[in-house]
Amino acid sequence: MAGRVYFVCFFHILERMLYTSETANLNRESGRKYLIRKESIKIRGTEKRNQEKGKYGKQIKMLLAVILVFLLQIEAGYMLPCFPMSCVYAEEELPELSLYARSALLLDASNNRVLYEENGYQVMAMASTTKIMTCILAIESGRLEETVEVSKNAQRMPKVHLGMRAGETYKLKDLLYSLMLESHNDTAVAIAEHLGGSVEGFADMMNAKAAELGCKDTYFITPNGLDAKKDGKTHSTTARDLAVIAAYAIRNPAFLEVIGTRSYAFSELSGKRNFQVSNKNRFLDMMEGAIGIKTGFTCDAGYCFVGAIERDGKTFISVVLGAGWPPNKTWKWHDTKILMKFGLKNFEIKNIYEKTTYGKMEVLNGVEQQVEIGAEQKDISLLLSSYDQVEMKQTFPKQLEAPVEKGTVIGYETYYVNGQKWTEIPIVTKGSTEAFTWQYCLDKILRLFFTNNSQNLW
Repeated sequence: MAGRVYFVCFFHILERMLYTSETANLNRESGRKYLIRKESIKIRGTEKRNQEKGKYGKQIKMLLAVILVFLLQIEAGYMLPCFPMSCVYAEEELPELSLYARSALLLDASNNRVLYEENGYQVMAMASTTKIMTCILAIESGRLEETVEVSKNAQRMPKVHLGMRAGETYKLKDLLYSLMLESHNDTAVAIAEHLGGSVEGFADMMNAKAAELGCKDTYFITPNGLDAKKDGKTHSTTARDLAVIAAYAIRNPAFLEVIGTRSYAFSELSGKRNFQVSNKNRFLDMMEGAIGIKTGFTCDAGYCFVGAIERDGKTFISVVLGAGWPPNKTWKWHDTKILMKFGLKNFEIKNIYEKTTYGKMEVLNGVEQQVEIGAEQKDISLLLSSYDQVEMKQTFPKQLEAPVEKGTVIGYETYYVNGQKWTEIPIVTKGSTEAFTWQYCLDKILRLFFTNNSQNLW
């Protein structure tokens, strides 16, 4: 408060210096004498000098007003965000990989960060990669021991199919292996009708789960991925959304067990028919640490594949959509291996946390004139490459005003990766102080009066 008074007084003194002669005349008329002099300023009473004084005086007055406003903002505690912390700039530009797929993406499965993409946010048909969502919903239902009865609708599904017959019954758990190992379309419908009451009801469940996972550009119509349209929308997703769904699914041990199984035998519950399904996912044998996950093909989607690999503490999800049409069945494997090798070679786990010592901050009108501030240490580890740029920006005020409570959030350390906000750490007060008010003083005086103890007055 005192600082503001000093600035105002300073402004008015300089203003009066510019208009000394007018001030002197006014003072004579009122019977008072105030005269502000400065040896370095000589004001002549000539008309010419008065004109020059009026001309430049207005400019100086305007300049002083601007300076005053700025100083008052500082005095009041206003402060623009400050960004003093170190930055890690990308050493190289991200290369463009040689891929066949119309849409491709590589994802860090631990946090859903996109590491590389080509048209990764373009809406595309997804074929049987749809069954990833069908499978995880079935597992999460907790109904794997239930009996599924096959409908005529399920029986009518085109190849690839198990060859179910209407009226047959199967254990739901067994059908998951038929669904994921050999991608049977009739199995997907039987599961959907059992869990959702109908294909439409199950599609609602699928879309609800996609929304929960933040997949805003995904729309499910069928549980098996066959091309479909409804209400002007198509059965579709993006490589990014599909990667997020896959990353979520592989966190479930039961899902991993299904997609990692090489072969599985089961029977129709009446015992009249026996089946054995084998894993058709060739990627399991292509790279060390390969997990799966799901192939797909339709006329609209082309060849598709969602893969996962885990090696050296790093887990990657790759997605390729529209990776060729017949006879180019192997292009999806070509693209997947390029994406995975790029991730394994270029990305390492790094902690981007930058420790900062803040010290103490001034407190206006406080019993204590300063309080300590700081930010808690945090592990911010993620996969980074030489193509990534990391920045940490701080935002906090210049000073605080009493009262101040311990643990009050006063600002943030915000971390950015490639210009995108990644996380933030609150900057908080480590101490507290009461406001220095008349009531505070009165309480201290009364305490002194009644206790006759001056040692702890202040």
